[in-house]
Amino acid sequence: MRVHGKKYRTAAATLEPRRLHAPREAVERVKTAAYAAFDESVDIAVRLGVDPKHSDQIVRGTVTLPHGTGKSVRVLVIAQGEKAKEADAAGADAVGVEYIQKIKEGWLDTDVIVATPDVMGQLAPLGKVLGPRGLMPNPKAGTVTMDVTRAVKELKAGKIEFRVDKSGIVHAPIGKKSFAADALEQNLQAFMEAIVRAKPAAAKGHYVRSVTVSSTMGPGVPVDPAGYHQ
Repeated sequence: MRVHGKKYRTAAATLEPRRLHAPREAVERVKTAAYAAFDESVDIAVRLGVDPKHSDQIVRGTVTLPHGTGKSVRVLVIAQGEKAKEADAAGADAVGVEYIQKIKEGWLDTDVIVATPDVMGQLAPLGKVLGPRGLMPNPKAGTVTMDVTRAVKELKAGKIEFRVDKSGIVHAPIGKKSFAADALEQNLQAFMEAIVRAKPAAAKGHYVRSVTVSSTMGPGVPVDPAGYHQ
């Protein structure tokens, strides 16, 4: 059984048990309860009323957070010719089809991979390596595209991908402890709007079951899910 440290217990003691908070109040509580010396990430966990075992109840999508995540995103673009030049001009951290071979040799020093459709045939055999790490380019996520300039700029500006896990929960970063409460609230709201838009037609009953925000080291603060369409 995990035993929390003294600082965590002190932070948790400032929260009222089982109380649901409005989004603004929740992020303010998270900022107050964050005690680590570094700039902790602020994360959101949304428990959904879906069964991910059924393909028609998978919840996934993308959202561009108004204020970004506070994290510098390393973008690799696998493209050739003019598209490679466009990706480089757009600010990609690494560009080129030669990275396919580098990945085969164990290179994975990137956060997101964008690819043009013409190179996906070469990337397909790497599915077992990239898939479990969430790095496999996907048209639904906008990472398989001919518009590499737009893809790179959106990712650098704070576009994130989300997907429900096998237990029916979606996890995502929505900022940093150092962000203003206004910025965190707006990021939270943008993320929740994307979750609501992604509701599968096959989902029955209450869709958004619970919403919790927390810092990397701090306790979770429950957000009232009633404000989101069920």
